[in-house]
Amino acid sequence: MHFQFLPLRASCRALCLTALLAATLPAGAADSKAGRFYEDALTRYERRDMPGAIIQLKNALQIDKNMLPVQLLLGKALLANGEVAAAEVAFNDALRLGVDRAEVVLPMARAYLAQGKHRLLLDQPAFAMGGLPVRTQIELWVLRSSALSDLGDARGAMHAIEQARGLDPRLPDSWLAEVPVRLRARQLTEAAAAADRALALAPQSAEARYQRGAVYHVQGNLNAAAAAYDQVLALDANHLEARVARAGLYVDMRRHAEAAADLVYLQRLSDQEPRAAYLRSVLAERDGKTAQAKLHLAQVTALLDPAPVEFIQYRSQLLLLNGLAHLGLGEMEKAQAYLESLQRAQGFSPASKLLAQLLLRNGAGERGIGILEGYVRTAPGDKQALMQLAAAYMEQGRNAPAISLMQEALRGDDQPDMRAVLGMGLIGSGQISQGVGELEAALRKQPGQAEAGTMLIGLYLRAGQGAKAAKIAQDLVKRDADNAVFQDLLGMSLALSNDTAGAKLAFERAMRLDGALVAPKLHMARLEIGTRQYDAAGKRLQEILAGDPKNIDVLLELALLADRRGEPRQMLEWLRKADDQAGAVDLRPGLALVDLHLREQQPGPALEAARRVHAKAPPDDLPTQLAYGRAQAANGDRMGAKAAYTLASRLADANAPLQVRIAALQVAIQDVDGAAYSLGKALSSQPQLLTAQALMVDVDVLRKDFASAERRARQIAEQHPKQAIGYSLLGDVAMAQGQRRPGIDLYRKAHQIAPSPDTFSRLSSALWSEDGGKAAVQLAEQWSGQRPADMQARRVLADAYARAGHYAQARTSYESLLKKAPQDPVALNNLANVLLRLKDPAAADVAERAFALAPNDPSVLDTLGWSLFQAGAASQRERALGLLRDARLRAPGNASIRYHLATVLAQAGRTTEARAEVQGALDMAPTFEYRADAEQLLRGLR
Repeated sequence: MHFQFLPLRASCRALCLTALLAATLPAGAADSKAGRFYEDALTRYERRDMPGAIIQLKNALQIDKNMLPVQLLLGKALLANGEVAAAEVAFNDALRLGVDRAEVVLPMARAYLAQGKHRLLLDQPAFAMGGLPVRTQIELWVLRSSALSDLGDARGAMHAIEQARGLDPRLPDSWLAEVPVRLRARQLTEAAAAADRALALAPQSAEARYQRGAVYHVQGNLNAAAAAYDQVLALDANHLEARVARAGLYVDMRRHAEAAADLVYLQRLSDQEPRAAYLRSVLAERDGKTAQAKLHLAQVTALLDPAPVEFIQYRSQLLLLNGLAHLGLGEMEKAQAYLESLQRAQGFSPASKLLAQLLLRNGAGERGIGILEGYVRTAPGDKQALMQLAAAYMEQGRNAPAISLMQEALRGDDQPDMRAVLGMGLIGSGQISQGVGELEAALRKQPGQAEAGTMLIGLYLRAGQGAKAAKIAQDLVKRDADNAVFQDLLGMSLALSNDTAGAKLAFERAMRLDGALVAPKLHMARLEIGTRQYDAAGKRLQEILAGDPKNIDVLLELALLADRRGEPRQMLEWLRKADDQAGAVDLRPGLALVDLHLREQQPGPALEAARRVHAKAPPDDLPTQLAYGRAQAANGDRMGAKAAYTLASRLADANAPLQVRIAALQVAIQDVDGAAYSLGKALSSQPQLLTAQALMVDVDVLRKDFASAERRARQIAEQHPKQAIGYSLLGDVAMAQGQRRPGIDLYRKAHQIAPSPDTFSRLSSALWSEDGGKAAVQLAEQWSGQRPADMQARRVLADAYARAGHYAQARTSYESLLKKAPQDPVALNNLANVLLRLKDPAAADVAERAFALAPNDPSVLDTLGWSLFQAGAASQRERALGLLRDARLRAPGNASIRYHLATVLAQAGRTTEARAEVQGALDMAPTFEYRADAEQLLRGLR
């Protein structure tokens, strides 16, 4: 239960930073029956009854497929039961539903290793270290070392181990991970030293004793190895590797009765263990039971033959085991295949080339380019072939050779059509102004050149230069008034120039000239949407769709119409339909889906959509890189977002406004150096660009270069004396240096020069540190009183009352706000919190309303769960527990949520889990609202 106040410090990043909020797909609270299935499954899981746990978890999912705790526990249970592919699916479902990556990344990594997906584990952004707790990073580095070792990269494996050790050398994990790496390299002395170091750090660690036993085993000291395995199993009787190793050791030592006892125990632990089956065959063979031995060998091959090569290729022991099993069964070809696989290097990959210029149309671009390149070498004077080759290069995103080809051709013959192709290549490479210049030159030399003219119109339209676009379009129409495409371009240009009547006439002429042409109908519908003629637009679009149900442009316009009507679910449906039809080239629906999911605070679906777009987009597609980075950032993958934004900055080149946007995104993920680089490029292109100058002040502050920040802020104040931004920035610099009083004075001056939500936020935030926030409340009252119709001002006042503890006034303000905006989930959530503090039983009903609107917001889930628990109704306790579990998985770093969950768990008798949650809350937050209560709860649980 906590408030969701608007930020009270809005830096100048707000000038250009887009929303990067987070949430996930809708997931209702756990049904009480589903909750009981989950609790029973959790008990079974703790008893290591994995099959029983899996059954109960699947029962829960039959009732509510969106229960986050169920999906997460199902993945863990499947993994423990050896169903690794199914476990990966469950973990992906948990991530999609909103479970924090830190909760999933380790078991997911183990599932990848178990499937042989080593390269994916090393390369996928889902396993990036950024944003993970230190303990999780250590374990992930250890798993990376295992993957690298399997791949034969011993140096990389040791580097990963050193990274883990550097995070906390007091933990035994890195030393334990070093042992198998050293053993694989036959560095037995180093392996023994690492095992001894791990034992010194964790004398009671079963894993440390197992690794010491493994070293003894490889050294041939069988008695010492057996003693070490005995110690492991005394600490953990279910340690699978120690049990298998000791059984094998007993077989080697011909201690058959003891080996058989271990194999019986292993059968109870897992009947899917091929090593145990092989050892049983050895014992049966020694006892003269040939038929039984063959049955056990057949069990080995039945377990390993279906395993994909990705799973088995890194497991030399299993490759050898299956080869020997097939040999024992007389299956020589299969035995040879596995034994050869043991020695054969990997790395081959299939590749095929397609033929001829015709194949360019079928998507076989590289082969088509090869044919054209060969032809151009034999016929360098064929201008048409040169232009075809240049166009093919551009189709593949290879603008540099296209530009070079056309520049070389133009030296001998300055033809307008070749200059137009050159302009297109320059534009494709990001050299927009040079490309526009070439197109304009081509059009001057040949005014009727339609291709150059239409491309220029498109560029002008994208740049918002309607008048320039209209001038070219009118010239094209004069030359060919019966061309419906030209009329449509004229309509678009006039619409951008705010000539609605002229645009309508042009679109109508285009439709009369060519009734089958869809574009003018779409553009007329867009004009109607822009003038709020929603019914007319909807009717027009549905008519088009009836004749062409797979038209992506129509589907996108219907999505736009749904957006303008305030129907996000309908918008999502149209975008999904468009994306289904988009194929491998059209990125628009996918990018629109990313934007919608981020706007609706659904980071999991946003990342899924971004990955789909990223997979089919050219590597230098800038909008895709930005969308991918934003989705990664929303999901907590800071390193992935950083890489995407870095590439985007390189692609943006000299586009100063775009570089500022990228820099703002980089600041949001704390990539300060990256932001400085992007802003440097922006300012080198446009030194006086205010947004770039202002954001650079922020960056200087973040880098603690206060002298540069102050100097730059003063320059802004001097250059723009009638704007507040310079004084606001100077206030930021002062506050960052702890100069509170000068900072407040500067914020007040900025607010006096040009009052705005930004100046109010800065001043209000600073005033909260004075006199219990009285001055801040007074400022909020004044600000709201001057703007009685401003909903944002009303929210600010309500938040101020709540923050100051004036709950009666906060209640009145939130209720007043909700009369005007009854569907505001944040206001509803905050009102529910106020009512809880006033001990008003209506809190739960208000929280239910917030939950209905924002079922994935952890703050809302927490408030509803806590209010149901506080209401005291026994019938609601299971639901409260389910809600709080959901909230905790979505926001594991929130101490208040973990305290609430611990309280409800303690009341339910789940003492161990409650203790872990409350201890986690206390460890992560030295100060939070419920700390004293949390400390008292922990004392009661000991």
